[in-house]
Amino acid sequence: MEQIDRHIEKLLRCELIKESEVKALCIKAREILVEEANVQRVDLPVTICGDIHGQFSDLKELFKVGGECPTTNYLFLGDFVDRGFNSVETFLLLIALKVRYPDRITLIRGNHESRQITQVYGFYDECIRKFGSVNVWRYCTEIFDYLSLSAVIDNRIFCVHGGLSPSINSLDQIRTMDRKQEVPHDGSMCDLLWSDPEEMDGWNISPRGAGFLFGPDIVHQFNTVNKLELICRAHQLVMEGYKWMFNESLVTVWSAPNYCYRCGNVAAILEVDENMQKHFKVFDAAPPDQHSTPIKRTPPEYFL
Repeated sequence: MEQIDRHIEKLLRCELIKESEVKALCIKAREILVEEANVQRVDLPVTICGDIHGQFSDLKELFKVGGECPTTNYLFLGDFVDRGFNSVETFLLLIALKVRYPDRITLIRGNHESRQITQVYGFYDECIRKFGSVNVWRYCTEIFDYLSLSAVIDNRIFCVHGGLSPSINSLDQIRTMDRKQEVPHDGSMCDLLWSDPEEMDGWNISPRGAGFLFGPDIVHQFNTVNKLELICRAHQLVMEGYKWMFNESLVTVWSAPNYCYRCGNVAAILEVDENMQKHFKVFDAAPPDQHSTPIKRTPPEYFL
């Protein structure tokens, strides 16, 4: 573990580790992640975090606000990479923390943890620019395939990156899925990572081109069948950092402040204590002088 500790210290300074070290780290991470379930059980108390999107300086702000790992038990809801200046350092730090403290940090998959998406929105280009080859991108995207699809806290809070699927009625259906693959263009696995809640009845086509829109009746039915109190998800920019919907049966948590370094939003994390009491901590972006030099990036498509 001494070597992992050195990796963490270096990555916390936003310094890269060697390509060979990335490969070894990813091998260790895969050994841990392969043992986790599609619906990974998470114990209380826990702090839930939404999208990070490569905003490394803001991830460090998050740890200042929420506490360092392993003192704080963390659950991250995906979208670790793309758009921000430091997707490589962000993802490698989280993976290193997972290897060092496997029971104190849970990472589930977002729609950007995808080979196809990362070739468009920045992570692929960043890996080549920083390492001079495609290898690190390949090591990391293989890890994407092993990330859990969701988590459940105390059997009462269902956590997922995007939302629900018309093909899924129960958590047991998620538990039996084969997650070790690239995110499909459609189907239940795709829906979990891409869908969004909407004030409407039933299901509707999503403007994202993947997943579905779903209304409060769908959430009520899913929560009732699975004896859940709350669905906690990320995936959508929320200017206030978090947003309750459907009589507080669903909440969106967003943890990338000043998204894309220009949206002006605050970020939030959700602390759930041992008595299931919920408390949001809202925080601003790190000061501009703490950011790395901007790199050219595809203009943001906010639906993604």
